[in-house]
Amino acid sequence: MAIIIKTEKEIEALREGGKRLGTILQKVAQKVAPGVSTMELNDYAEKLIREGGDEPAFLNYKPYGASSPYPASLCVSVNNEIVHGIPKKNHILKEGDVVSIDLGLKHKGTFTDHALTVPVGKISKSAEKLLSVCQEALAAGIFEARAGNRIGDISFAIESVIKPHKYGIVRELAGHGVGREIHEDPYVPNFGKKGTGAVLQKGMVIAIEPMINEGGKDVVLASDDWTFKTKDGTKSAHFEHTILITDGEPEILTQS
Repeated sequence: MAIIIKTEKEIEALREGGKRLGTILQKVAQKVAPGVSTMELNDYAEKLIREGGDEPAFLNYKPYGASSPYPASLCVSVNNEIVHGIPKKNHILKEGDVVSIDLGLKHKGTFTDHALTVPVGKISKSAEKLLSVCQEALAAGIFEARAGNRIGDISFAIESVIKPHKYGIVRELAGHGVGREIHEDPYVPNFGKKGTGAVLQKGMVIAIEPMINEGGKDVVLASDDWTFKTKDGTKSAHFEHTILITDGEPEILTQS
């Protein structure tokens, strides 16, 4: 698969879809509270997407190598779950949890991807710090996402924010190209060296998504074949935006 430069028409659709996605995910985040089930969040996200005339991008998505399609619209990953947590009616959020909500939207044939990690009620100071550092790492990565730079510049910037805090950087999962498909080239790791990887060009659209663990970097795949968890059981944080590469400042498409 080659890197795809998006057309002006595609970029307009991605702008509109991304704005819708940003607004929807903020509304879903506001629903996060003790006593709410992860399935309630999923159903609300899907309802909002369909009311806008769009489609949930993740529902029934089956990437290469997956044993079964993803069975929901929203990925809801709680505490030691890193990404791709499957929503359940009996998985009830409780005070002190942290929950990653990751949503994809298909608008006029184009895909955008966005994730937030949200506190459930009052969380510990250590969990607050984990979320804050992950957000800071995302911002550092986005800053480097400009024409003429390389993928490694984004990766290095993200790693440089996280490293001093001794958090585990998830290596098996990464950011990616997005737009015509949910996952496209290039692969955008959250660690790396400056000046390496593909050159960023105007019209590229990428999802940047740091995933960091309070403990070690090692992950395990749950028996559902979807949910990635921290091997040591520590909490994880995940933030993601879809970004348009321009001649100047990077454009965040998934701002609400």
